[in-house]
Amino acid sequence: MTTHLTIIAGLGNPEERYERTLHNAGFWFVDELARRAGVAFKYEKRFDAEVCKISLVGNDIWLVKPQSYMNLSGGPIRGVLDYYRLRAEKLLVAHDEIDLPTGTVKLKTGGGHGGHNGIRDVIQHCGRDFARLRLGVGHPGQKDKVTGYVLKKASSDVEAAILKNVDEAADVMDLLVESGLSAAMKKLHTKI
Repeated sequence: MTTHLTIIAGLGNPEERYERTLHNAGFWFVDELARRAGVAFKYEKRFDAEVCKISLVGNDIWLVKPQSYMNLSGGPIRGVLDYYRLRAEKLLVAHDEIDLPTGTVKLKTGGGHGGHNGIRDVIQHCGRDFARLRLGVGHPGQKDKVTGYVLKKASSDVEAAILKNVDEAADVMDLLVESGLSAAMKKLHTKI
């Protein structure tokens, strides 16, 4: 069976102090997929990443959490791609997105980094042709306040909204694996 997806990477920062920050929304997403599958991440030194394997509609999917800090996320992801001979075109990267309001989640493929340093580094190591799961965290209103904003702990309301989006996105992963990005986008982006 052909799969449209073989690897999902969540972006974030290691260390407990960053765990509930907005910048770690990508980690929240892959953590939820691992939780649903009943598997645990394991640190792999060769990649400087936590990895595990889940099954979605009968396909093996690697989950990756780079432990190199956000701005150096691309190297660990490239390491996993190369080691397991996976193609970047079958990569989904989940990340926080300040250009989307909190409570918004979008799938897209390709494009630029939009100022996101984690995505910038993934593009540098893996090219542009990967899919992105953009978890809206809102914008602080001023460009010079972005770093402090994404590195602060999410309020309970904001965290709840992001976790709702994480659930919604996790619910369409089977469809993405089986039918591709456009089918998953249609389902995820259509609110009833």
